[in-house]
Amino acid sequence: MAEVGTDINGAVELLTNSQVVAIPTETVYGLAGNALDEKAILEIYSVKNRPKFDPLIAHVDSISKVEDLVDDLPEKARHLADRFWPGPLTLLLKKKNHVPDLLTSGLDRIAVRIPNHPLTIDLLSHLDFPLAAPSANPFGYVSPTSAIHVQNQLGEKIPYILDGGECHVGLESTIVGFEDDQTVVYRLGGARIEEIENAIGEVKLNVNMSSNPAAPGMLKSHYSPGRKMIVGDILENLSKLNPETTGIISFNRSFDVPKRNMAILSESKDLDEAARNIFSALRKMDQPHLKVILAEYLPKEGLGKAINDRLRRAAV
Repeated sequence: MAEVGTDINGAVELLTNSQVVAIPTETVYGLAGNALDEKAILEIYSVKNRPKFDPLIAHVDSISKVEDLVDDLPEKARHLADRFWPGPLTLLLKKKNHVPDLLTSGLDRIAVRIPNHPLTIDLLSHLDFPLAAPSANPFGYVSPTSAIHVQNQLGEKIPYILDGGECHVGLESTIVGFEDDQTVVYRLGGARIEEIENAIGEVKLNVNMSSNPAAPGMLKSHYSPGRKMIVGDILENLSKLNPETTGIISFNRSFDVPKRNMAILSESKDLDEAARNIFSALRKMDQPHLKVILAEYLPKEGLGKAINDRLRRAAV
């Protein structure tokens, strides 16, 4: 199994030698490797069993390092960087020629962000290269929000997990790009649409699930707990099923099923709390006795939009 700890120097040594390391961020734990090293990028794809047509996000610790990777940082992008970085926002920008096509799946834009976690910022400050770091889980499965989640899913395949505690956002970053003068959101996530629009004006949503993604995290089937999942009216759907073999993910209500089958995202209807709990709820549903999972959509505001996006993808 992987070693777990807070040894920055040990992580730096592994990463410098083209190996991969699990790292904490405020969103989810990432499986990190040198974003400019094709050997390390291939190792990420191999460990995750991730399709090579699904691009990766590069993580850095400063705007100057972003500028080393991109041809241009548009004015709106700078406004968003000032407002949200470090934080759960990824910008999709025209890449420089030295950025490997393998990182971007052949696309001419690179996804980049500055994460908001002190341990990972410290790690990045010790490196002279960015880190590609998709979620540290087998491809298509539930994203990890703690070191133990990574250990359980990938511990036999990686040498080290940098343990930064529980992720305090619990949803992946929002991905934003720019097409002509239009700001486009490609993935809903930890940065709220309302706050983005407050910073730079109206945005266009382009989060259609795709098998030919323009940005990371757009593949149709994702976040699967390994069971058939139905999102809708829980009470109505439960009436047709066996409660003993049915799992339930609800916003704030309990239902008449065994306690081990039940996951409540936030009894107080707090969307931030629900976001922190969504992936652990999906993971709880991966139990052999469960045949089907019922879930319900959350209010379409704030992080509720991003949670609903994850539920839709899990149900495909």
